[in-house]
Amino acid sequence: MESLTSAYGRLMERVKSFIVLQTAAGLLRWDMRTMMPPAGVSLRSEQLALLERLRHRMATDPEIGKLLKEIMGHPGFESLSQVERRNVELVKKTYDEATALPEELVAETAKQRAITVSVWEKAKAARDYEPFKPELGKLLELRKKAAELLMEVKETRIPYDALIDIYEPKMTAEEIDRVFTELRSGLVKLIDKCLSSEQPDTSFLHRLVPLEAQRRVSRALAEFVGYDISSGRAWGRIDESEHPFTSGYYGDIRITTHYYEDSFYKSVFSVLHECGHALYDGNLPEEWRYQPVGDACSMGFHESQSRFVENIVGRSHEFWSRFYPRLRELVGVLDDVELQDFVRAVNVVKPGKIRVDADEVTYGLHIIIRFELEKALFEDRVDVDELPQVWNERYEKYLGVEIQHPSEGVMQDIHWSSGSYGYFPSYALGNLIGGQLLEAIQRELPHWREKIEAGDFGEICEWLRMHVHRYGNLYDPPELIEVATGSPLRVSPFLRYLEEKYSKLYGF
Repeated sequence: MESLTSAYGRLMERVKSFIVLQTAAGLLRWDMRTMMPPAGVSLRSEQLALLERLRHRMATDPEIGKLLKEIMGHPGFESLSQVERRNVELVKKTYDEATALPEELVAETAKQRAITVSVWEKAKAARDYEPFKPELGKLLELRKKAAELLMEVKETRIPYDALIDIYEPKMTAEEIDRVFTELRSGLVKLIDKCLSSEQPDTSFLHRLVPLEAQRRVSRALAEFVGYDISSGRAWGRIDESEHPFTSGYYGDIRITTHYYEDSFYKSVFSVLHECGHALYDGNLPEEWRYQPVGDACSMGFHESQSRFVENIVGRSHEFWSRFYPRLRELVGVLDDVELQDFVRAVNVVKPGKIRVDADEVTYGLHIIIRFELEKALFEDRVDVDELPQVWNERYEKYLGVEIQHPSEGVMQDIHWSSGSYGYFPSYALGNLIGGQLLEAIQRELPHWREKIEAGDFGEICEWLRMHVHRYGNLYDPPELIEVATGSPLRVSPFLRYLEEKYSKLYGF
């Protein structure tokens, strides 16, 4: 029998090759959404399909199965370190899931994703759902096939749970339902209080700001939070895309935003949001590079970091007390707007149509709608023909807004066009995790707000690094929540944070 050390080393060599290939595919997807000319989509879909075939072959190589069997059956397996055992566990999970999916399905899905995203971008610009609908339908059917095949290896009760597990290991639709029911109840009460109070003036947020000025604001924000895009050892960059996102791996982590000349504030908060993602990826332990543990715990934890930076820090009075003079200088249109008026404006609670523009209080309802529709799609209670109508009805019911066209409705997000079913719940779960992290931070760093006001983001970033980032994927989400905060997932800390913040802003 091969030695345990030798077998483990050979397994990790294969994992490294697999991860390097994944990062190459990630760069192609980044380029597709930022730099690629429109006519490149056909070639790009073929490139991504081929890379997915190669990735799938590497992930399902029988030699990995043999190594896993040898390592896990070795009498000395328990003598491996916690990190080594976790690596083996994560490789086995990936191997079992990959072998459950036929190569043809994987390649066809990758190709269809590229096509569907390209069609979505054009259809969204044209405000026309019809050309998008057939491509969305094809991709949905492919994801349904994958969900059915993954149910057994993931030991899930329903197909949708198998997709949720991709983004939120150990989480089910039933558990999300329970959490979201409590969340929705608390949000609705708070929304009513805010809407019954005097509303702030937000008109100045729509003053025209040239795009180059907004780009300078983005760079200043990145500098404030420590996302390095300009030093000789820079590991980041900011580009532009239809939908903001973060992409990359150790040493090369890129973010994008979208600029609107008449809504400069949108890029401010999208950059803060994506910087939160980038800081998580950038603070993963260097010694875990090319290992399964050297990744984020879940998308819920990823969203907890992005929304913590965007909202809990980035919409706070303390942050703007420090950064507002710089913003005024860069945009040149806010000289007559006082700090407190600006802070109230960027925290206005107003039910709207667009998720990425939503305030902290109404945001959760946007996610609950998407979660309910995803469940309905995978339970065949709604199809792609009915989707816009059902979407519009749900927005009228939950948020009291009327959708005028599909680009501000069912086509506003990229997630379904890229096949990311099961992802949306992570945004709201991230808010809840963020609420618990804040509760823990306030116990351990009672003066953190004063530090932010003094221009010191480092203390908060270090706390997040020590309690979240440095653990990478060492734990499943339910365990990491307890490690980081001392308690399991709870809704109440987030609702309490919102109540305290908005009662001051709105005076109720």
